[in-house]
Parts: sequence; C-alpha cells; structure tokens
Amino acid sequence: MTGCQSLVLEGSSAGAGIAGAAVAQKVTDNAAVTTGIGVGVQAATRSAVQYVQREMHGYTQEVIATAAGKLKEGEVAKWQSVHSIPMEPDEQGRVTVSRLISQGMLECKEIVYSIDSMEESVPRNEYYVASICKDNARWVWATAEPAVSRWGALQ
Repeated sequence: MTGCQSLVLEGSSAGAGIAGAAVAQKVTDNAAVTTGIGVGVQAATRSAVQYVQREMHGYTQEVIATAAGKLKEGEVAKWQSVHSIPMEPDEQGRVTVSRLISQGMLECKEIVYSIDSMEESVPRNEYYVASICKDNARWVWATAEPAVSRWGALQ
C-alpha cells in the first residue's frame, strides 16, 4: 500500500514537472527559466497530492473516532471509510475501546482498531492503538501519528 501511495505521489509530481517544463520551453529558450517552471509545477503537484492524501486520512480517522465514540469499554463495532476519489482503496475494520481516559471535563478514550483486508483470498488484519477525545458533541482523533507506518512517508 505504501508503495502505491509513493508511486502516485512521485508519478504525479514527475509528470507535472515534465509537462510544466515542456510548456515553459515553448515560451522561453532560457534553460534556467524552463527548469524553474518545471520544478515549481512539480512542487505544486506534490503538495496537492499530499493535501488530498491528508484529507483522506483525516476522513478515515473521523469515521473510526465516530464509531468508537458510541462504544463503552470492551464493546466492538465495525467501521468503513469509502473514498470519493479513488486515490486510495476504501478501508474497513473493527474498533474497540480499551480504556477510558478522563479527567474532569476532558473525556477521552484509548481505542484499538483494525484494518481488515483480503490478500490472495487470505484475511489480513493490521492493528493500531490511538486516542480519541470528545469535542462538544462529537468524538475526534487525538493521536499524533508521526511514527506510524500506516501512513507511509506522508506524515
């Protein structure tokens, strides 16, 4: 999965850089200007792809937090995220509340969730731990994930 995301990111930005340089070459004979335009278009495309991926990850986190917010400690629920842009596959899994973390007005839960998939007709489950907190009437993701391999290089 991480390889596919990397391919989309690198392929899109490289293609945009080449296309930008080709268009710039039609406008100017200056190699430095052409290179600068190509690099600029490549950087803009990379940022756009990363933005879309962050939004998709945020949506998945929201779906999981909403499902877990309704649960009591030890209960299990299913969750599913369906992406409107087919940049990443739709995901599904299960979530449970492993413990309550509350102090005064701060209401939080530690959750364990799975990503359930099939690979060559064999079920595959990946498990992760996160925290969610109640923000007024809704539950929101409260875990920073810079070390989680799930998101690959996109942190």
